[in-house]
Amino acid sequence: MVDLDTREWLLTNGLGSFASGTVADVRTRTYHGWLFAATNPPTGRTLLFSHIEASLEVSKKVVPLGTNIWGTGNIEPTGYKLLHSFDINPVPKWIWGEQDWQLSRQLIMPYGIETSHHSGNLQDSSVNHRLLIQYRYEGRETAILRLRLLIADRNFHSQQTQSCDLQFSQLLGHQQIYLQAMSNDGFGTPWRLRWTQGEYRADPVWYWNYEFPEETQRGLGDREDLFSPGYLTVILKPGDAVTLEARIGFPEQSIDPLNPDTFTEAVEAEQERLSQIYSWESGIKGQGGQGGQAKNYTLSPLSPLSPPNTKIWQQLLKASDQFIVYRASIANPTVMAGYHWFNDWGRDTLIALPGLTLVTGRFELAKNLLQTFGRYCRHGLIPNTFPDTDTEPAYNCIDAALWWIETLGLYLEATQDWQFLAAQFSVVQQIHKAFIGGTRYNIQVDATDGLLGWDAPGVALTWMDAVVEGQPITPRSGKPVEINALWYSALCWMSQWAEHLSQLETGDQVRLANQGKRYAQQAQQVKTSLQKFWNPQLGYLYDTIDFDDRRNAQIRPNAVLAVSLYHCGFLPSQGRQILELATDRLLTPYGLRSLDPADPEYIGRCLGNSQKRDRAYHQGTVWTWLIGAFIRGWQRFLPEQPIPFSWQPLLDHLWHDACIGSISEMFDGEPPHYPRGAVAQAWSIAEVMRHI
Repeated sequence: MVDLDTREWLLTNGLGSFASGTVADVRTRTYHGWLFAATNPPTGRTLLFSHIEASLEVSKKVVPLGTNIWGTGNIEPTGYKLLHSFDINPVPKWIWGEQDWQLSRQLIMPYGIETSHHSGNLQDSSVNHRLLIQYRYEGRETAILRLRLLIADRNFHSQQTQSCDLQFSQLLGHQQIYLQAMSNDGFGTPWRLRWTQGEYRADPVWYWNYEFPEETQRGLGDREDLFSPGYLTVILKPGDAVTLEARIGFPEQSIDPLNPDTFTEAVEAEQERLSQIYSWESGIKGQGGQGGQAKNYTLSPLSPLSPPNTKIWQQLLKASDQFIVYRASIANPTVMAGYHWFNDWGRDTLIALPGLTLVTGRFELAKNLLQTFGRYCRHGLIPNTFPDTDTEPAYNCIDAALWWIETLGLYLEATQDWQFLAAQFSVVQQIHKAFIGGTRYNIQVDATDGLLGWDAPGVALTWMDAVVEGQPITPRSGKPVEINALWYSALCWMSQWAEHLSQLETGDQVRLANQGKRYAQQAQQVKTSLQKFWNPQLGYLYDTIDFDDRRNAQIRPNAVLAVSLYHCGFLPSQGRQILELATDRLLTPYGLRSLDPADPEYIGRCLGNSQKRDRAYHQGTVWTWLIGAFIRGWQRFLPEQPIPFSWQPLLDHLWHDACIGSISEMFDGEPPHYPRGAVAQAWSIAEVMRHI
């Protein structure tokens, strides 16, 4: 495999569906395939269309263009050896060739949401899951292109195995075929493939024992069988092209005809959609005021951006849009945490929201996301996962509600949308009341010092949430430092908002003014108590304070998070020391380590099976999203000094590494800092966008 280019590409459609694979056109993951359809957007992701095995007959010579890794260890055919080039812009494109011929292939997944022009409301939208493929031939003589379909019907986390219980029906129509799996469990997702030219021949056969080496390394299922219902034969003269479309659902009478221009039109439509969202020409970006009081060392929520029409910025915008999807169960947009395997999570969405929406001028989207989360607030908590149909949200994090308040504050600073604040202030009050009075997981403010803590066995409620065999790997019960920094910032926001609302003709003005004073008093108490986290021996912050007053002195990036928020309760001298020590112990070219390498619990590489990776997840692994907090803290406390960080390694990663055109979830703590985890992560992209 040494000469296989296994860097990855990703296409999405705004519904949770995706297509993904490698530069070498070989599948190395369970999550590689051309149509993973989100049958219950954005979940229910099902592999229907794995890929096409293509071969080209030129001058009576048949040239296989595919590449597969088999369970025997063999790689065949070896079409990657004929691959001349690959590019992702504007869509993934491969070019194979020899001296007297050249064949290109392009893929696009058209945006799947079609909204009524009259209402503009997502609730009035229709959804389509489609993939378009186009082959184009150049050569000296006529060639024959054979395209063998490889299909499946399985959950995107699983692998398909041939079974007498699993059958596929196919119904041939005019230049199209209807396909559907059948098993003892019932019927699978129906879909169809159509084409602009060619002759289809049914030739059902199973292909056994594909191997996925990435899954082997991760200790997961790594073998798959795929079914081929038949193949398409296309005669191509020089300059000819054939376009295919895969689309889920039952036959439709009113469907648009497929023609040679369909692919080009789809590419143009996608470019126009992105142009309309981001205003490529005008470079829309939000501008927020300073806000707050000088004593809080407040920052503008939106940092200066690269020129909006640069190639880098446009790629970041394009990548950011892949995470914005429609959730059917709430009929509203949400944010996928990462690809290929994550769903939409509360904490991740709220941390990513400023970068994905505020710096890009997508204020209505930001408002919609905040409104949705506010609607699901229960017991003072914001859900960490949204519900699918007829299921309850998961309220298993302490900080999502606090990030909601922090992000609401950034939205308001950017938009001055005080009517929205008035509509959401009851949610703010609900969160405050629950934290003061106590809520799930024994989350409650300590009346003696005003700090927020929690105590519940077997769960992990902060962002360091890995649990193995019922035991949290980083047990941070008690009073975590960044939680209390968020709590302080939240109280500052509440005081500011109550005072502002008391001056408007909404609600009980006297009561709001009194609330504002009470919030300010609580904020002052918390600010005083935050000094309990100061470790003068290290010049850093304790990571947690237990209820018996024991303190965890591990050097983690949570201290950096604590000095990066809009309202900061720590002294300038403390902030400078924190950032200087974090620079020495935690900073890498790709983000911050989750633990000091000198710590005996440090794990420098996130490798192995699920348990081993979970144990390393927050024990030294580098997280890119934390670079945003580091930069915000540096700009607050060390503005006269250059930031000790170069963007170049991350930009090289964006363009050339892992998933080309996106940024990975995390990296090894040890050099050379190999990318790990999800190959495209929302908060990684978002935090880079806030500061690059």
